[in-house]
Amino acid sequence: MNPSITQKERIISLDIIRGLALFGILLINVKAFQVVTDDVQLPDYNGLNGMIETFIQIFVEKKFFSIFSFLFGVGFYIFASRAESRGDKPRWRFARRLLALLLIGIIHGLFFWGSILAAYALIGFLLIPFYRAKVSTISKWLGGIITVYIISQLLKILVPDMGVFSNVIAFLGNDTITVFIMFLSGFLAAKANWIRKISDLSTQIRWLQIVTFPLFIGFSIWIWFASQSNNQHLQEIIALGTIPTTYLYLSSLFVILENKRLAKLLQPIARVGQMAFTNYLAQSFIGLAIISILELDAFAPLNVIIISIIIFTIQIIYSVIWFKFFKMGPLEKVWRFMTYGRNAASIRK
Repeated sequence: MNPSITQKERIISLDIIRGLALFGILLINVKAFQVVTDDVQLPDYNGLNGMIETFIQIFVEKKFFSIFSFLFGVGFYIFASRAESRGDKPRWRFARRLLALLLIGIIHGLFFWGSILAAYALIGFLLIPFYRAKVSTISKWLGGIITVYIISQLLKILVPDMGVFSNVIAFLGNDTITVFIMFLSGFLAAKANWIRKISDLSTQIRWLQIVTFPLFIGFSIWIWFASQSNNQHLQEIIALGTIPTTYLYLSSLFVILENKRLAKLLQPIARVGQMAFTNYLAQSFIGLAIISILELDAFAPLNVIIISIIIFTIQIIYSVIWFKFFKMGPLEKVWRFMTYGRNAASIRK
C-alpha cells in the first residue's frame, strides 16, 4: 500500500520488497482462509509437513507482516512530504487517507476475519504526531517502545501469572505494538533519507547485520526447540525474534537490490508490489474461492506452499499485464479518489 508517485520517482527496491512481503503474508493467510471457511482445528504435523510448518514459524511468521508494516511507514512519510510540497496540509490529508483505509478495511473484514487494513488505519493515526518530529526524537521513541516490547515479551515467558498486571503486559507485547514499531521504523528510515542512500551507509548496515544475524540464529534455534516440544510460549518466542529478524531481512534486501541487474530481473515482483493494495485484497478472495470450490477441509503446510505459489504466480501475471495499460492499480485508484475526492485527477501522479 503505497502513495501514488511517478514512475521516475519510484524506488524500485521498495516495490520488490513489498511484492515479496505479499508472498510471505500469503503463506500465513492461506491458513486463515481455511479457519474462517471451515472452522477447523488444525492438526499437529510431522514429517515433511512438520518441517515446513517449523520453517514457516522460523522464517515467515510475523516477519513479512512486519516488513509490510515498515513499508507502510515509509509510504506515510513519502505521501505526507509530497502533500506538503504541493501546499497541501500533510497531516490532515493523511488522516483522510487513513479514514478511507479504515472504511475499506471494515468492509474487507466482513469477508475475511484476518484482514489487517482496519488495524493499519487505526494504528496509522499514531504516526501523525511524529511528522514534525526530529530524527533524533523519533529514534529515542522507537528505542523506548522496542525496549518496553521486549521486556513485556520476556515477562510473559518468565512470569506468566502477574495478576492484575497480566492484561497490561499482554497489551504491551501484542501485535499492535509490533506493527507500530515497524511503522515508526519505516517512517524514520524515510525521513532520514536512509533508503535513498543505501550505498553510502554500508558500514552502518554491516553493523546492523552483525548485531541482528546472531540474534536471528539464536531465535531460530529457540523457535525450533519450542515448536518440537509444543512450548506454550511459542508465540512469544516468535514475537521476540520478529524485530531483529525483520531488520536483518530488510537491510539485506536493500543491499542486494542495489544490484540494478537483479532489480531489473525482479521487475515482475515489483509490479505486484506496485499494486499491493489491490493484490492484498485479491489474495483473500482468491484464497476463499479456492477453498470453497475445491471443498477442502484443511491445508497441510505443503499444500499451503503450493497454493501460495499458484496465487502469487497469478498475481504476477495479471500485475505485469495491468501495468502495460494502466499506471495505477484499480483499488489504488479508488483509494486515491477517497483521499482527494474530485481533485484526484488534478494531483500529479
